[in-house]
Amino acid sequence: MGAAAIVETRRLSINAKGKSSETSTSTIIPMSAFFLLPQFIFVGIGNAFIYAGQLDFFITQSPKGMKAIGTGLFLTTLSFGFFVSTTLVTIVKKVTGRNGRQNWLARGINDSRLDYFYWLLAVLSLVNLGFFLVCAIKYKPNNPVENAETRQLVDVQIPPN
Repeated sequence: MGAAAIVETRRLSINAKGKSSETSTSTIIPMSAFFLLPQFIFVGIGNAFIYAGQLDFFITQSPKGMKAIGTGLFLTTLSFGFFVSTTLVTIVKKVTGRNGRQNWLARGINDSRLDYFYWLLAVLSLVNLGFFLVCAIKYKPNNPVENAETRQLVDVQIPPN
């Protein structure tokens, strides 16, 4: 989200310079679309790690007869996250557009302040990271990893044909 905020701030500054030098409202911004790559790369890599790890956690830490429920919980947390995301957008729209202030999520992209919204998401992500670290430190796994010294080897005899 920090990368998205930086790119959006740059886009808005380039747009402001273009508006001051020209009177046309349909000005083409001289900015490459490749500025969008960092945030797409970061989000893609993050999702790959998060979804795989989260699914593994729900499957491995569920009791033996509840593996399917663990997978269902994985999908439920994803859908709950999308719901919270939609609610956050609605709240930001209502709060930032009050009393004649500039709405962060206005209809026109050049009238919006998406950079502020991305910084808000970055701060919320850091708060979420803090909660995650507290939970991860306090978490006790259901199936502790066996110690190498206590592991027993079983000698399997294969009968001759």
